[in-house]
Amino acid sequence: MQSCEISSDSTDDPLSSGLRTHRQPRIVVIGAGLAGLAATKILLENGFTNVTVLEASDHIGGRVHSVQHGKATLELGATWIHGANGNPVYHLAEDNGLLEHTTDGERSVGRISLYTKNGVAHYQTNIGKRIPKDLVEEFSDVYNEVYELTQEFFQDGKPVCAESQNSVGVFTRDLVRKRIMLDPDDSESIKKLKLSMLQQYLKVESCESSSPSMDEVSLSEFGEWTEIPGAHYVIPEGFMKIVELLAQDIPSRTICLSKPIRCIHWNYSAHCQPHQDPLILGHPICVECEDEEWITADHVIVTASLGVLKQNHEAMFSPSLPEDKVLAIEKLGISTTDKIFLEFEEPFWSPECNSIQFVWEDEAQLEQLAYPEELWYKKICSFDVLYPPERYGYMLSGWICGQEALYMERCDDETVAETCTELLRRFTGNPDIPKPRRVLRSSWGSNSYIRGSYSFTRVGSSGGDCERLAMPLPYANSTKAPPLQVLFAGEATHRKYYSTTHGALLSGQREATRLMEMYQDLHRAQTTKPNM
Repeated sequence: MQSCEISSDSTDDPLSSGLRTHRQPRIVVIGAGLAGLAATKILLENGFTNVTVLEASDHIGGRVHSVQHGKATLELGATWIHGANGNPVYHLAEDNGLLEHTTDGERSVGRISLYTKNGVAHYQTNIGKRIPKDLVEEFSDVYNEVYELTQEFFQDGKPVCAESQNSVGVFTRDLVRKRIMLDPDDSESIKKLKLSMLQQYLKVESCESSSPSMDEVSLSEFGEWTEIPGAHYVIPEGFMKIVELLAQDIPSRTICLSKPIRCIHWNYSAHCQPHQDPLILGHPICVECEDEEWITADHVIVTASLGVLKQNHEAMFSPSLPEDKVLAIEKLGISTTDKIFLEFEEPFWSPECNSIQFVWEDEAQLEQLAYPEELWYKKICSFDVLYPPERYGYMLSGWICGQEALYMERCDDETVAETCTELLRRFTGNPDIPKPRRVLRSSWGSNSYIRGSYSFTRVGSSGGDCERLAMPLPYANSTKAPPLQVLFAGEATHRKYYSTTHGALLSGQREATRLMEMYQDLHRAQTTKPNM
């Protein structure tokens, strides 16, 4: 097991003199994903020398997981930089030449980002027929108009009608259905086809939101998520390059891998372990690790995912988290969006095809898009064609979310390959599609150190819950205990940019800045003498 090397205390830095004990504060960062690394980088750059990062898994990166595949890099986790100007992830990539080989096709400007804007999406039905392009465009126009309306409730403060149950899915399905049924020019069979396409669009939308179903996404809050202007960029060398850039100036001894924690004992007044000084040398926190090591600290920045907090918060904090923070954790949503990569010897799709979208004609009237375990494959909404083929070969990337993604994770590779091949044969009407020569897939839901892909504002939650989740402990007005003992970062704590890599990175910087400002204020208070 790798041991944690705690940096020696130093009083050289002016920050340290801001402490009553005249020693460097000891800071522990839980998690070496984008938030944890961003916080650590800022702290080290600003003179904090006593920083330790505890990472439960055997690698850094969190929900960034780039896998080398021949000449290409496949992203099992974060894939796109969403937007450019003002996006710190974009600027990091651009400044370090990571976007030099990004092709035009890897700069997607669509709202639902495919790997390429080149070519045409093929909408195929479960009886092997392709839906004509003009029909797809007709439907898409109606859907996008209604999507724009879902943004207005938050942005314009419009009241939500009771029939919608404050649900994006319920509102969208009801309104799009009404518009389809009222169209005098469409035959009954065309209407049925459009209703089936609606269900497929909602599956894609729930993969985008990482929600089990759009029915669970809050309509009144949906418009608060903020898009940074600009395209969505793929990093050809892999998103892991961003992680490496953040980590490159962090000494390797600072990061302890394979170091899961059991409990954060904060507001600590009793002794940590038998035979230890009851005052724990002035540190208010003890981090109890699963390998039985106890690490004392003045501050802990927790960057665990919302999924981990939902599962473990009761055991993870002693004393327990305040009730309003627990409520925020319970109310906010997180689900699993997984990718399934299939590599083929030769393409069975036509050169202009950029994706194969699965439209089940028998689902036109369904209210709930949830399936029993043996039908998990019905939640796969589409397979994107990875582009350019010179880089990726002949590769498809499928999308699945919710409980059905967890069912998929339980299957072995052979079952997933067979199931996906059957699905592709059925929808394309081509019985001769061979099995892929390789399958690669993510498993974010069953990863016990992650437990989900990213967060969403569930019906009943709001941006205020993101802020409550981000609030440091102890609360400023509730105690005379040392301040800023437990700080919280991670994508789910960012009110406007939850679910994104830039949200994660900014949240880590936010918490590091919070600590910097506290010590600067302390330093000023102690060095500024009142005028006589």
